[in-house]
Amino acid sequence: MSASADFQSVMRRGVKSGRATVIVYLKQTGYADSIAGFAVSRAVGGAVMRNRVKRRLRAIMAEALPALPDGSAVVVRALPRSADVDYVKLRRDVNEALTTAQRKAALA
Repeated sequence: MSASADFQSVMRRGVKSGRATVIVYLKQTGYADSIAGFAVSRAVGGAVMRNRVKRRLRAIMAEALPALPDGSAVVVRALPRSADVDYVKLRRDVNEALTTAQRKAALA
């Protein structure tokens, strides 16, 4: 996901679930493919740290996306604390937030 309008749509109309390191937004688009986007602000750290966090989030979502229903659009927003945790903790937080967001989406 790269278009600003896509990010805004998911963040405004999707369900939200947060943890200490990330906030996950999930929306069903109705398209065949699932897609993910990442928002890592300067609050996370310098360029090197932001890129490290983005690489970790991409790897985590590459594992998680096939398990999501077709047509899922996900935006993962990294919080400043994401720079301080290891990969395992970040993956756990993302997966827990995704599970909660899916549960909320099913209820909506």
